[in-house]
Amino acid sequence: MDAQNWGVGQEIEVPHNVTIKGILDLLMGSIDSNNDGKKVISLGIGDPTAYSCFYTTSSAQEAVVESLRSAKFNGYAPTSGLPQTRRALAEYLSRDLPYKLSLDDVYVTSGCTQAIEIALSILTRPGANILLPRPCFPIYELCAVFRNIEIRHFDLLPEKGWEVDLKAVEDLADHNTVAMVIINPGNPCGNVYTYQQLKKIAEVAKRLRIAVIADEVYGHLAFGANPFVPMGVFGSIAPVLTLGSLSKRWLVPGWRLGWLVTNDPDGILKSPKFVERLKKYCDICGGPATFMQVKLNISLLKDISDELDFCFKLAKEESVIVLPGLAVGLKNWVRITFAVEPSALEEALERVKCFCERHSSLQNGY
Repeated sequence: MDAQNWGVGQEIEVPHNVTIKGILDLLMGSIDSNNDGKKVISLGIGDPTAYSCFYTTSSAQEAVVESLRSAKFNGYAPTSGLPQTRRALAEYLSRDLPYKLSLDDVYVTSGCTQAIEIALSILTRPGANILLPRPCFPIYELCAVFRNIEIRHFDLLPEKGWEVDLKAVEDLADHNTVAMVIINPGNPCGNVYTYQQLKKIAEVAKRLRIAVIADEVYGHLAFGANPFVPMGVFGSIAPVLTLGSLSKRWLVPGWRLGWLVTNDPDGILKSPKFVERLKKYCDICGGPATFMQVKLNISLLKDISDELDFCFKLAKEESVIVLPGLAVGLKNWVRITFAVEPSALEEALERVKCFCERHSSLQNGY
């Protein structure tokens, strides 16, 4: 029987957003199987566990094994997470804050993706809009579309180290704006915001009377001169929902353990109604389980029309996968993850170099 006769799928249209996994599947499908026997090297998705040189510590593995053998953690967890887990996270995250978190500020999730879903779901209301950076990790846009939240993009400025265009944020916001998203360290740009930049963001959020959703999954993988500063430091200026997970720091993305934390010492988000909404959404979800940028100058390449064309032809000719900027909302950029074995990375970049030389519009190549 036709599903539409039952009213299935009539109201909600499938979002047209490009997803990272979706486009990587297309790129993998375009690889030429007769491509001189070249082994496929994917620099497109950052799962370090695919390579033997990246592995979690033995202490992390032993802790999980000990938990399993104890037979104390085979049942359902509370939907907000085990109290001891929430307390441990509160104590750990409080070390970098000017105030102390309690276990009631912490909600354990099935990875950071679920934390994103919860944050957007509890903030939404009819007519709501959310401010997302461009470029941005695409899950935010996908989740917003499914929840009928209007998306408004503010640009990150490459000439200023991917700082937030704060004027654009203020121009975009209105009385229906519920939050802005900050990813620090940046995904996909890898930038690390300074203390001063984050304080300015908090001050703008205060003027706009909106919350800041701070994605800090890469918080302990900050490279360069700027030390990582948690957005929660400025929770007394504007309320902050901090999202994080074990996956990147501990190299265990498959363990799917994350958290959502309310950094809100003044209690703006801690009204009984808001807390009840947050807890009930966790009840619905169920309890949790006990890169880099390279900009393309298309004018230097013949027979390459854009970054999507570049990525598909690179996959076909060289069996190397890189992610087009389209997937994160940025034109004429590609994303390369370095979370691969050094030898594979060197070989992949050598193939990219050969590809660029072959397609160069300059007579003698680059």
